[in-house]
Amino acid sequence: MCRTPPARDPRSMAPVIEVTDLRKSYGGRAAVDGVSFAVEEGEIFGILGPNGAGKTTTVECVEGLRVPDAGRVRVAGLDPVADQEQVARVLGAQLQQSELQPKLTVREALELYAAFYPRPADWRPLAERLGLTPKLDSRFARLSGGQQQRLFIALALIGDPRIVVLDELTTGLDPRARRDTWHLIEDVRTSGVTVLLVTHFMEEAQRLCDRIAVIDKGQVAALDTPTGLIRRSAGATVVSFTPSAPLAEPDLYALPALASVEHRDGRITLTGTDETVNAVISLLARHHVTAHQLRVTDATLDDAFLDLTKEEAV
Repeated sequence: MCRTPPARDPRSMAPVIEVTDLRKSYGGRAAVDGVSFAVEEGEIFGILGPNGAGKTTTVECVEGLRVPDAGRVRVAGLDPVADQEQVARVLGAQLQQSELQPKLTVREALELYAAFYPRPADWRPLAERLGLTPKLDSRFARLSGGQQQRLFIALALIGDPRIVVLDELTTGLDPRARRDTWHLIEDVRTSGVTVLLVTHFMEEAQRLCDRIAVIDKGQVAALDTPTGLIRRSAGATVVSFTPSAPLAEPDLYALPALASVEHRDGRITLTGTDETVNAVISLLARHHVTAHQLRVTDATLDDAFLDLTKEEAV
């Protein structure tokens, strides 16, 4: 969209974002407590976590909006606080809560933000790609939620950044507008921009992200690809069926790698692994029980997230 994709293999380069043992407290309470991760050039890196987990504080330290109490943050090799002006030239940001003056038109907003940068991207093709051209003379207050989000993406990209931070970008959007925004994020990455995406939508993270850091209680609970996180789930495979005859509970609970058993309206749902699926099929055959409406599905990122962030028993 703006930048030319890097010609070099990203694996041969230093990480474009490095966060090491980041710590930040408010009123004696640790919001971020030793967070570390690295983002490679050209990837979409996701940050997931429950409300209050420390996600936004972490990215605000990356953006230079907050000063860490301890730890090290580098963006393209620069300190976001000490080198704020240089970082602003390589990093664009869409904040979790963003507003513009209600009477400001789309054109005025784009021209204003372009004036902040010594070498901004041409906002006209940017507006065209984001579907904003027909709305250039519309005031901000008259835009739909999806149109406002598109404008914020444009404003985050108008400085022709190397990196863009998108914090809860699709919150409040309807399903169609959310999926349209996903396509835009994929286009942004294809254009050569590294994306740091903060979200609480599991489907969004699973669809878009190359790697994900799950932050819980101010710490990194896991860092992996979406597939890798799902494989860590206690129940990586789900099998459900309605048996033609009852199955003994001890037989079900003796199944290997079983994570859970659920009964609802005569239907049995088991979570486990492929080994569990093979064993339950053998069990049905031994007892001459037919499995009606048998379904076998992989676990989702939702399942992995719930496993990783479950509350400790009191």
